[in-house]
Amino acid sequence: MSGQAMRAHGVSRTKDLLRQGELTALEHTAAVLAAARDHDTLDAYVAVAGEEALRAAARADALIREHGADIWRTRPLLGVTVSVKDLLQTRDLPTVRGSLLPNDRPRQDAPAVARLRAAGAVIVGKTATSEYGWSACTLSRVAPPTRNPHDPHLSAGGSSGGAAAAVAAGLCDAALGTDGAGSIRIPAAFCGVVGYKPTLGRIPYVPNSADRLAHQGPLARTVADAALLAQVMAGPHPADPDSALACLDAPRADRGLRIGWIDYDTTTDEVRRVADRARLALEAQGHQVADVEVRCERLYPALVDLLAASEAAGARPQDDQWADAGRLEVIRYGRTLGGADVIRAEEVRQNLRATLRTVMDHYDVLAMATVPVEPFAYDAVGPPWAADPGDLRWLAWAPASYPFNMTGQPALSLPAGLTPAGLPVGVQLVGPVGGDDLVLALAARLESDLATPLPTPLPTPLPAPASRRALQPATAR
Repeated sequence: MSGQAMRAHGVSRTKDLLRQGELTALEHTAAVLAAARDHDTLDAYVAVAGEEALRAAARADALIREHGADIWRTRPLLGVTVSVKDLLQTRDLPTVRGSLLPNDRPRQDAPAVARLRAAGAVIVGKTATSEYGWSACTLSRVAPPTRNPHDPHLSAGGSSGGAAAAVAAGLCDAALGTDGAGSIRIPAAFCGVVGYKPTLGRIPYVPNSADRLAHQGPLARTVADAALLAQVMAGPHPADPDSALACLDAPRADRGLRIGWIDYDTTTDEVRRVADRARLALEAQGHQVADVEVRCERLYPALVDLLAASEAAGARPQDDQWADAGRLEVIRYGRTLGGADVIRAEEVRQNLRATLRTVMDHYDVLAMATVPVEPFAYDAVGPPWAADPGDLRWLAWAPASYPFNMTGQPALSLPAGLTPAGLPVGVQLVGPVGGDDLVLALAARLESDLATPLPTPLPTPLPAPASRRALQPATAR
């Protein structure tokens, strides 16, 4: 096996190596599978693919030999390794959803997964999540929590923490995650990779949820890689009504933009200093950057009510014994809510949508630190003041994330630099509904100017914790 095959390099670099004949898809896939099985000291994966992935890689090599570089015109991800968050259905791997409860959904690919395969991607495994993605970490009863590739004593974030850690550690070229209140962007910021939450419905989410908070999107090593995956997965699907909604026009990124900069009171000095690099870079590009404050009364309580009501609606009391203890606190609170409480929460959401629509009349893009704090302990739900789910503050520490789930706006986190402790800080760009191309273009230019070093793939292996659970076998669950 060649030296080039020993790690995942990211989408663009892997495609270059395949085109140049310095790497075969089979070599690459075999190396990624071996690393995920034998060197995943971060507990990023809960299931690793087997023979089907190797067969897909062999088919990719045959197509490359037959068609040469032209094959990537129709199959833009041919030979690229992609992991899938364990909330999304896959036909060949178990979907446990971080839960001890059985999954009765049909064993078939979710639309986004099917589109990745159709574009030539090789699905190499399922990455860790909290139970049903309820929290911004990866704590669950089925697997150890995912650790941060920059410091294994700290959290990778969540609930797409396994996806972010796998990309950062070179255990796949890119990943598919979900984001219901920051679950793509938070771990991307903690792990030092790119995390992109498209406009609601741009990538179909099947089965969708009644709270209309959840998005699907990519995590990748570069903005260009994330944009390519999103392009492959985007488009209407009959099972997701939101995916058929028309997108609004947005300004182009090749002119001076009006950028509103949001600075949350809870932002630490270390995070603020790194995020300010991005602000200075945006100003140097010729954009007008001005401080802006977005206020919406009862926003976090409204989010809690929407999430808790949704969790309670899908939870049977006889199954409480199997639930994650933290999620059960949320479910129990949800059972105390009535229809009037949910309607009041929806009113807050509508007020936020109206407020941000007005703000976006004055600014083309909003920018801010993605997460105002550095990563917390790997086995915690949040920082110490928000670590008890019974207090219902389990997402209160990430105020830059959930508002844009409530509005459905596109948001992308990209690395802005490292704190003195060597921990990544992400900066988030938010566009108007439908303004995905604007966000991606601005992020690509900012990424180039910041020139933040990418994480080093395959960190030095750590001793596996005693609680480490064997990877899920590829059987139905």
